[in-house]
Amino acid sequence: MAAEKVIFTNVKGQSIELTNRMPFLLESVEGKGDVSANVQMQSAPFQDGATFIDTTLETRTLELIVNIKAYSRDELNLLRQQISSIFNPRLGLGKLTYSNGNSEREIEVVSAGIPIFPTGEAKGKWFQRTVINLIAPNPYWEDTIEENYKLEDFVGSFRFPFTLPTRFSTRGDSKVLANYGDVPTPIEVEFRGPVTNPVITNESTGEFIRINRAIPVGYKLILDTSFGNKRVEIIAPDGTTMNGFHFIDLQSTFFGLDIGDNRIGFVAEGGSPEVYIRYKHRYLSV
Repeated sequence: MAAEKVIFTNVKGQSIELTNRMPFLLESVEGKGDVSANVQMQSAPFQDGATFIDTTLETRTLELIVNIKAYSRDELNLLRQQISSIFNPRLGLGKLTYSNGNSEREIEVVSAGIPIFPTGEAKGKWFQRTVINLIAPNPYWEDTIEENYKLEDFVGSFRFPFTLPTRFSTRGDSKVLANYGDVPTPIEVEFRGPVTNPVITNESTGEFIRINRAIPVGYKLILDTSFGNKRVEIIAPDGTTMNGFHFIDLQSTFFGLDIGDNRIGFVAEGGSPEVYIRYKHRYLSV
């Protein structure tokens, strides 16, 4: 069985690898699967039991036990400083990548405190046991490589479901995208202009996002449906970014991919856009 390996990269780009090799030997990773659930229910007068409403997951806590081994006391002190600096809680969110030979997944975490260096038997001449506590605000593990699909352009016609029965000359395509994760997952959609009034639709659920705006040649329209990080941006050729939320049709829904197959399509009233959809599968454990 392959050894466990953890790579942590903070917001400054500093990385550390914890595995079965010196100087940072990974002893254990706790919290890979156990996350508490908040089961929401309500009771009515004279009701036996309760009515289930929904379930949400709490944040994930991870504990890394690492053994630092050095060839001298000076080196040991430097390694302690290094691990404290990289896992600095003041830096905010960093990316932790976990692999065990069968799978490789990642999660965003923040240090719950400065790494702990116990004394007693946990500390030797050139040896130091270390405890690192981490919190993942988003409890889901994700694949390290995202799915990336291009929807091909074609000329056709389309009847918008939210307008009078007027048929428009349009361009569009649809493709079945599979979500193999344990939960629904958000998507990022990129339209590369020229395109006029583009619409991206989950044809499996009927949800859509429509932008009432023409995107010129060389410009990009980015839609991100991540909860807490939703964004609509128009990016100019020089990299200038404009907030595009006010161009969204009010009946739009920032949908994601349900578990299983989802048929995703796009249409537009004009232009010849390139359309890309990116997403990652989300898992409850590794």
